[in-house]
Amino acid sequence: MALVCKHGEARADTKPRAIHHLKATPETVHWGYFSPDIKPALVIQSGDLVAAEAVTHHAGDAPELMFDEGIERLFTEIDPSSRAPGVHIMTGPIFVEGAEPGDMLEVRYLQMSPRNNYGSNLAANWGFLYKEFDEKERVTIFELDPNANTARALYGYDFPGKYLVPGTITNCPVCDRQPALPGITVPARPHLGTAGVAPDVDAPVSTIPPGLHGGNIDNWRIGAGSTMYYKVQVKGGLFSIGDPHVSQGDGEISGTAIEASLNCLFQIILRKDFSFPSPLLETPQNWIVHGFGADLDEAMKGASIDMLHLLHEHQGLSRNDAYSLMSVAADFGVTQVVDGTLGIHVRIDRGLFPQKGVVVDPGTTSVP
Repeated sequence: MALVCKHGEARADTKPRAIHHLKATPETVHWGYFSPDIKPALVIQSGDLVAAEAVTHHAGDAPELMFDEGIERLFTEIDPSSRAPGVHIMTGPIFVEGAEPGDMLEVRYLQMSPRNNYGSNLAANWGFLYKEFDEKERVTIFELDPNANTARALYGYDFPGKYLVPGTITNCPVCDRQPALPGITVPARPHLGTAGVAPDVDAPVSTIPPGLHGGNIDNWRIGAGSTMYYKVQVKGGLFSIGDPHVSQGDGEISGTAIEASLNCLFQIILRKDFSFPSPLLETPQNWIVHGFGADLDEAMKGASIDMLHLLHEHQGLSRNDAYSLMSVAADFGVTQVVDGTLGIHVRIDRGLFPQKGVVVDPGTTSVP
């Protein structure tokens, strides 16, 4: 299913005409920032497929497990002074022909596969309970089981000092490794923590906080089978992906997820038939609206207002009816509390509107 404009004109499905391969190299990534001034790494037409590499900036937590030749090049060849003002390795940007400010990019995430079978979770200095742990930071390395779609901890170690430098490479082969989470497995749900369009600004924007451009939303539901809608702010959109995860809970309370590199397949469709003020997520079951703020009250207000907008403008409910429905049928949750700008998400069951505001896709997107 897919959104339609408020007047109800359903668009025709866009069949992909081409598939593009975008590797993460020192020439095709930007580390720590979004900017409208970055030269596009790729130019595509609406409906094209993109197979892109998303590399975690935490690969150095266990380089003997999480590095390969391509990842090592990023860590050794990109000037550390250019890794600012944020921390995430972003692949792109992708220029979409015909995209103008005010349009929407519909990004259908089709596949997300781990690049290797290892990931890292850091209990970080920006974590919610950092002071409660005597201001100590700890790394836990996980191994993925791709057949069972689960992850289990291999070992943990205390990080010496403060984890401040993006792309830190630790000397883990000689670190004090300790057992971690014995007998426990967690479900793997690969997703992108950070993705979005370039903001219309004069200076680079950090990848750390989320915003209306997307950015570091850290919602684990942004994985294969979901669709995100991002409002274009500059010509071409300039869409980038990064901060790949293989599992995370709502809140991301320690400061990170299981950070692990992913190979992603997605389709980008240019939408000129509707608009939405904030990053909008569509899953097979739900619409999910995101709100951001300096505190959770502000984020809650933003999510509430934009869900009201969705129900009123796109589903045709009166504002009174929409407000009532939100109270009895919408679920609010804390997306994350560790990215400076905090996040709230609110989801509502799409099945409440079986004949209104949605159309059935005519078929499954196929790879040419």
